[in-house]
Order: sequence, then structure tokens, then C-alpha cells
Amino acid sequence: MSVQVLHGGLLTTVQDLGRFGFQKYGVIVSGAMDCVSMRVANLLVGNEEEEGVLEVTMFGTKLHFEQDQLVAITGGDLQPTIDGQPAPMWRPVLIRRGSILQFKSAIRGCRSYLAFAGGIDIPLVMGSKSTYLRAGIGGLSGRALQKGDCFACSGTTNPIGQSFIQQLEQADQSFTWYVDVRQLGLFRKNEAIRVMHGSEFHRFNPESRHAFFSSLYKITTQSDRMGYRLEGPPLHLSETFDLLSEGVTYGTIQVPSNGQPIILMADRQTTGGYPKIGQIISADLPRLAQMQPNTEIRFTEVSLEQAEEALFEIERVMADIALGIRLKAQS
Repeated sequence: MSVQVLHGGLLTTVQDLGRFGFQKYGVIVSGAMDCVSMRVANLLVGNEEEEGVLEVTMFGTKLHFEQDQLVAITGGDLQPTIDGQPAPMWRPVLIRRGSILQFKSAIRGCRSYLAFAGGIDIPLVMGSKSTYLRAGIGGLSGRALQKGDCFACSGTTNPIGQSFIQQLEQADQSFTWYVDVRQLGLFRKNEAIRVMHGSEFHRFNPESRHAFFSSLYKITTQSDRMGYRLEGPPLHLSETFDLLSEGVTYGTIQVPSNGQPIILMADRQTTGGYPKIGQIISADLPRLAQMQPNTEIRFTEVSLEQAEEALFEIERVMADIALGIRLKAQS
């Protein structure tokens, strides 16, 4: 085995882009909460963007490397260290045999992503390595990492990963260049989360519709990978009505009977029966995923066309990052 878990941390799981095509059978998508950081981490070590990584939440994970390994750490800053020294983020890093990588506590964001060149050597379950905690499938035995776990890395045959390994073996542990996280917009402060109208938006009374877009809502500590529970001005329907359960997706905002919104996240259920006041646009989900409990957020209304353009812009940035990494591998 190439990596031994000395401490599992608060919640560290294997995640990729998710398990698609099985919601009709009641199997959720799962996947990385912040898919942008996950994709960049994989690109930095020469993997395909959808390869499985470790999603480290808030603090505590500690790993021992039993062989040299090219890795990349992206996402929130959990103060990672290698043998007690600060570990650089957003760039390829060669961790030497016998070294210990530790994540301390979050000082920006709340989820880090650790990619291994060649990927984590675990079997696919329904086409994905993602951990589905409630069903106990995927990842490492369907659960979070814990002390004593071991897993292997496949070893890279990708020219990009091999080039970075060769360059780092002849130089430092890491490069001086890095991906500028600012262009990804993950940690912009005081910027509203963009939302489209949900299917029941106009069933809420005018006061609630106004409050939703004009008030601050706090992410409560009762939030997890399944959903973010918010606290703020309660939202009420104009009149009660029967609503059949229907499909939901990442970023759907439901409002239960207490009037406090719930944002459905990566481990959301496949269907929901509460009224849906809004849908967070895909481009803003990674930023939302990096917000810690007790963070206050506000919403702003956008059109479908604006949501599409925001997503296209993210993909343009991702394409530029991928090109830049390929050029660095050739230098």
C-alpha cells in the first residue's frame, strides 16, 4: 500500500464527479461538493478531470506516504503541512517516501481536495468511485477514512504527470508556479449567490419573494453534504396546496413548513416534496460548497441565459488552466 491513514479527520471521503444514471433507482449522485477544485487538482497531476480524489472537510486528516507520490492540493486552505512544513497548494507537489501530510484546520473555505497522480486504486461502483455514506457504497468500504486505513495509488502513465515527477526529482519538492485561485472566484466575499426561480417561486406570497432576494440567510451548523439548512426571514406560501414529490438537483432550494430554506447539496436525495423557491446556478455551487457554517449569504436573481453564460465562463477558465498545465509539462 502506498498511503496509510494516521487520522481520518472530521470527514474525509473519496469523491469524483459523481454517480450518474441511477437516480431513477433511488441511488444518489454524490460526488465532490466543489467540483471545480477537484477538477483542477486532477489536472495538476496529469489525471483525467473526473478521477477520484480525497475530499477533506474542515480539519484533521493525517496521511503517511510509503512511496514517492505526485499530488496536488486545491480547494479550501486547511493549512496542509508535509513533515511539519507548510505544503504548497494549487500546484504539483512530490511527496517523498516516509513523509507525513497533515491538514490542520480551515482558515479559508472548508473543503480541500487531494489528487494523486494515477488516481486512487479502488473499484468503481456503478461507474464511480464516489462515497455514498448513507448506503455504504463506493470509496473505501462506503465510509469516511479512519485511522488504520490503507489505499494504493495507481501510478501515472500520463505524460504530464511523468514530466512533473521528472522535473521535481531534479529540483525542489514543488514548483514556484501555481494556478491562481482568484480566476475561479471560489472565495469572493460579499458577493451574492445567483439563483433562478424555482418551479414554485410564484406560489410564495409577495412578502416572502421579496425577503428571499433582499435578506441575509445564515448557513446553520445543521448543514452537511446532503443539505445546507439556512436561518433567516421565514418564507410562506400564498396558500397551501398538494405537491407531489419530483426530481431535485444540486442547488435546489426547498422550503419546508417552518419557512427556513434548505439548499440541497451533493448527497441530496433523488426526489423532494417541498416547494422549490429557487435553483442556485451551477457556476456558483463550488463557491457555496466552500462556505463554512455561520456564514451569511444573500441571493440575487438571474435568468437562464445569465446562468448559462456564467457556466460557459467557468469552462473557459478551466480550458485555459488545462492548457497552461500542459505547457508547463512541456517546458
